[in-house]
Amino acid sequence: MLVGEAARRQAVTNAGRTICSVKRRMGTDWTIRIDEKTFRAQQISAFVLRKLKRDAEAYLGEKVTAAVITVPASFCQGQRQATREAGELAGLDVLRVISEPSAAGLGYALSKSGRTALVVRLGGGSFDVSLVDITRDADGEHVVQVKATSGDDRLGGDDWDQAVADDLVARFENLHGVDLCGDETAMQRLREAAEAAKIDLSSSAETTIELPYLAASAGGPLHLDERVTRARFQELTRGLLERCKAPVHQVLNDAAVPVRDIHHVVLVGGGSRMPAVADLMCELTGGKKPSSATYADEVVAIGASLQARCLWVSRQREAS
Repeated sequence: MLVGEAARRQAVTNAGRTICSVKRRMGTDWTIRIDEKTFRAQQISAFVLRKLKRDAEAYLGEKVTAAVITVPASFCQGQRQATREAGELAGLDVLRVISEPSAAGLGYALSKSGRTALVVRLGGGSFDVSLVDITRDADGEHVVQVKATSGDDRLGGDDWDQAVADDLVARFENLHGVDLCGDETAMQRLREAAEAAKIDLSSSAETTIELPYLAASAGGPLHLDERVTRARFQELTRGLLERCKAPVHQVLNDAAVPVRDIHHVVLVGGGSRMPAVADLMCELTGGKKPSSATYADEVVAIGASLQARCLWVSRQREAS
């Protein structure tokens, strides 16, 4: 069994036995059957958590027995319970399940303090927004008060990748008369190329997607060679960007905080690097220029670790 980058590297040649974005299946009756065995979402998630547990133990040189696990802000109680079960299956004592934007607020507090921050996280599988107050107590310790959270656990960077992949499928069919949708290997190659293009377009105005030998025809092998501009990418994903607005409005309404009282707009998660996301947040907050959190990709995990430390210390004190 392979987890993480090792699994990604073999996904093209083993697409039917590679599972992605299982977080979206948590709390449902989804199952998958591989090698005559049926797996639930909790079990697949547990394999990932078990790998993280082993990595942490190898780095620390000691056993890891407990953890705080983060979930999208929009997760219901059933989804949170399924996540807790996954942690237990992985051999972890789950101290708490907390929302990802709340954890991001805790992690962000390491580099900033004072006033109010809107923390926006666009990850691979979900979009989360949190409004937090970051202050210091009498001892100089950071205190993060979460005033409101919202999100969409069906909206993430994977959807931007899929939009590009779908467009490439249409282009390929128009050019060659071949529909790639039923070819798992070809679709996996397209999704990986779409993700790479998305990353390139965060810093470049255009990029090229080249996939040789993507399909075969009576006349021989068929190749894909397409140019994608940032303007075209943003046009393809306009509807996805529109869906980011509702959680932001919801948070501001729930917290009853006017836009003028927000001092920081913080972007975290890989998807937040897309220029259109920053532009949208600037528009929604009255022209406030967003900033990327230090360690944007890790800030949620940092916040979770801070929460874990507090809970662990509290538990030890109670035990003594």
